[in-house]
Amino acid sequence: MSNERLDPSLTRRHLFLCILFPFALGYYLSYLARVVNAVLAPDLITELGLEPDALGLLTASYFFTFAAAQLPLGILLDRYSPRKIEAGLLLVAAAGALLFALGDSAWDLIIGRGLIGLGVSACLMAAFKTFTLWFKPEKLPMVNGVILASGGVGAITATAPVQAALSITDWRGVFMILAGLMVVSSITIFLLVPDHTEKQKKETLKTQIKDLKAIFTDRFFWMIAPLTMLSQASFISIQSLWAGPWLQDIGGLNRPEMADTLLLAATAMVAGFLVMGTLAERLARVGVPSILLSVTGMMIFQIIQLLIILGPSDQQLSVIWIAFGFFGTTGIVQYAVLSQHYPRHLAGRVNTAMNLLVFIAIFVLQYTIGAIINLWPQASPGHYLEIAYQASFGFVLLLQAVALCWFVWEYRRQSPAHKSIRG
Repeated sequence: MSNERLDPSLTRRHLFLCILFPFALGYYLSYLARVVNAVLAPDLITELGLEPDALGLLTASYFFTFAAAQLPLGILLDRYSPRKIEAGLLLVAAAGALLFALGDSAWDLIIGRGLIGLGVSACLMAAFKTFTLWFKPEKLPMVNGVILASGGVGAITATAPVQAALSITDWRGVFMILAGLMVVSSITIFLLVPDHTEKQKKETLKTQIKDLKAIFTDRFFWMIAPLTMLSQASFISIQSLWAGPWLQDIGGLNRPEMADTLLLAATAMVAGFLVMGTLAERLARVGVPSILLSVTGMMIFQIIQLLIILGPSDQQLSVIWIAFGFFGTTGIVQYAVLSQHYPRHLAGRVNTAMNLLVFIAIFVLQYTIGAIINLWPQASPGHYLEIAYQASFGFVLLLQAVALCWFVWEYRRQSPAHKSIRG
């Protein structure tokens, strides 16, 4: 099977307009919906009277349905058109955003956010699958970085711009707008993205499930999975919810200052996606494996989390959270590592297998952080003690440290010439 693009008639401009841009728009909205509660949390707490664990459950319901969709999604992406799957699911996300905007109870919002998570579950994986069909393997870290950067722009939009929007509407209006944009994104992907022309081997569902089992029993996958899963889960769990309350309760920031700091962190995340993707490609040319770049970045990310737990000074606050946003992206490079390691026809399943683990971990950690915080009395209504944040963030960091030790142990055991399941 050739590693060239499948249709040479598609120029770089066509690849951008017909493949990169439509998927980037979908992932932008996916990430905007994912992290917007970090800014809206005070409004949700006030209007619905939520305790920390209930707020964690509400926000984490996005990740539960997102995770539940990953394995069937992987089979569907390797079997059918990624554009049709994502376009259809985005309409589900739009319905969820509408329900969230109109909901009158915590359960209305939990169900609505769960539908959003289900509806955007294909935004990144459909892009990754399509990229494996249209781009050379060595280009995947770079193009993956571009699509991930669009998610970072979504995270930027969910900070100061959303806070500014609250001066002319409320949190319900924000989700009404989001629902409309998701419909637009669905139409854009359906109309612009071409179906690939590669004649793939027709696999039975039984064969696809057998291949999925082979992925989950492969030592290379389990060398990568724990550290990647916990690093990404910790980053997203904190960024998408608990960073906002921490900046107000421990950082001493008011809401506009909190939103501005989250904006800086999200901007750093965009830079991280672009820099890490480009750097991985450049280092690979001189023989430095992408896996080592990613793991080094995740080690630095753990150090940054330790500094947050210890409590940065006022002068260090913005710098620490910028570093948090930048190095929190490094685990995502492992998706390109997996795509390069396994055969192309498994791309959908191997990436969604990793995504399943990541989003299960996000759901568990986001709720667990809230449950641990809830073990201490509130400092004041809607505000929490420093020891509560230290205990919850420290627990998350401990899990990552254990996973790092596992990676080092397995990496030293496995030969550089480790055989994949390419067959």
